[in-house]
Amino acid sequence: MAAKTHPVVLEAFQDDATRRVCNGHRAGPLVVCFGEMLIDFVPTVGGVSLSEAPAFEKAPGGAPANVAVGISRLGGSSAFIGKVGKDEFGFMLADILKENNVNSSGIRFDPAARTALAFVTLRADGEREFMFFRNPSADMLLRESELNVDLIKQACIFHYGSISLIDEPCRSTHLKAMKIAKSSGSLLSYDPNLRLPLWPSANAAREGIMSIWNEADIIKISEDEITFLTGGDDAYDDNVVLKKLLHPNLKLLLVTEGGNGCRYYTKQFKGKVKGLKVKCVDTTGAGDAFVSGILSILSCDLKLFQDEKKLREALMFANACGAITVTERGAIPALPTRDAIRQLLPELSLDGLMI
Repeated sequence: MAAKTHPVVLEAFQDDATRRVCNGHRAGPLVVCFGEMLIDFVPTVGGVSLSEAPAFEKAPGGAPANVAVGISRLGGSSAFIGKVGKDEFGFMLADILKENNVNSSGIRFDPAARTALAFVTLRADGEREFMFFRNPSADMLLRESELNVDLIKQACIFHYGSISLIDEPCRSTHLKAMKIAKSSGSLLSYDPNLRLPLWPSANAAREGIMSIWNEADIIKISEDEITFLTGGDDAYDDNVVLKKLLHPNLKLLLVTEGGNGCRYYTKQFKGKVKGLKVKCVDTTGAGDAFVSGILSILSCDLKLFQDEKKLREALMFANACGAITVTERGAIPALPTRDAIRQLLPELSLDGLMI
């Protein structure tokens, strides 16, 4: 089915003080994010392992939720669908969505399971270290009957990761939500967001991530994920990407390279957009901020990937979103506003990106 066409609502992308709000949520093309929302515990000092951390501070996280908040921070319209525990952390996360003008009508509370927790750090060697507490957590237990179907049908873009594919009943719920979105004309956006410790094995992770690969219209992936999914191939080899990762339905494949920027591949063209050099404090949420940046623009111009000049400008914007996020600890607290992007990239015409 052809993608929906949505009128561009320019008022929704003006300065913070003049953004339009309807019924508590911003007006404009809607991006619905499906998956996990959890509590990240981040060391109070940088460059240490989890065992060396003197203390931790809590921060809201979970990749799909990060993207939803990121889009709203940038002036877009977003919603989140997922499940948290009927506990203090779950209530806190729901409140954070509301405070950030994210439509939270798709969130559910489980009285019998806790909200997921994750301890995450950026070690001195530059590697991220994760420790998860789920067993099972509420996000794993979302059922098909709990889906807000009407909300999914409103999406111009339906965004998701792979963590919700690991366990039932959430896996079946994820697949059902994708089917509803696709049949409603939404573009499907996929960021695998590999978290190997959560999967039963490396093979299970590879098979699970690739099981829905060919359904996506837009995929964002990292260099490390390319190497993992291809069984060790060179992540910088365009032939590897073109032969093993592109599929006939894919409209846009994005490969993030951290501070070095990103690469892009479409059926018509490919290229690279350089990154921005900033002082890195915590890389948590950088990829989600990048996704927020590109989806916030793409939602208002669903043919963006057909115009290389506009796409490159949009990716400069997305790179800036990721760069700003790594300068603070935590994911959601560090997600940028459009004003912050203006300060970092004063030469970029943000209004021009939305046309």
